Amino acid sequence: MGNSRAYPVFRTTDASAAYTQAMRLCALLVECDDEVGLFAELRTVADVRQMAAVLPEANFDSVGMRTGSVGEDVWFGLDVATADDASWEAHLPLGVTEHVPRGSVEERFVAALGEGVAAIDWHGLWPDEPEANRYGDAMYDGVQVVFHGERAQLSRWTEHHTVFVHVTNRGDLPRAQKLAAHIGSEVLGEKQLGW
Repeated sequence: MGNSRAYPVFRTTDASAAYTQAMRLCALLVECDDEVGLFAELRTVADVRQMAAVLPEANFDSVGMRTGSVGEDVWFGLDVATADDASWEAHLPLGVTEHVPRGSVEERFVAALGEGVAAIDWHGLWPDEPEANRYGDAMYDGVQVVFHGERAQLSRWTEHHTVFVHVTNRGDLPRAQKLAAHIGSEVLGEKQLGW
């Protein structure tokens, strides 16, 4: 068990270029889950409105726990469709996490991103390579693009967008190198804890 190991294989300040490279890698998966995972941190009311247009059924929530003036927990409860801008301002930043059918909204999701950290995760299965004693593993394999981040486990904001390939829970540098070469790149750093 445990987490996959994620290798950064592409980094850019152009979100659409990162998405394009991630899709090129997804095309190499011999199997890809029917759903993709989406996450976005929304820092402005405009970001919330744009993302609500892409994900109208999504649950938006506060990023982190909030407390009121006397220390009580404050829960987010606004209706995305009816809340006014002033109501949104009091709750920013907001986060949204959704699983959607693969191919349904990913491009519009990328176009709606603001300046917050965001990610798209595609779980799947890399092809077997018996001659190299390398086999795909549906529990760990896949592609991830992190917008405004350089860590597979979402963390601090950066201006860069990073594409990761996820492999076994022990790591597989040769496979990561081969996948990076497919998009004309190379492994850009040490393996990281993945999903």
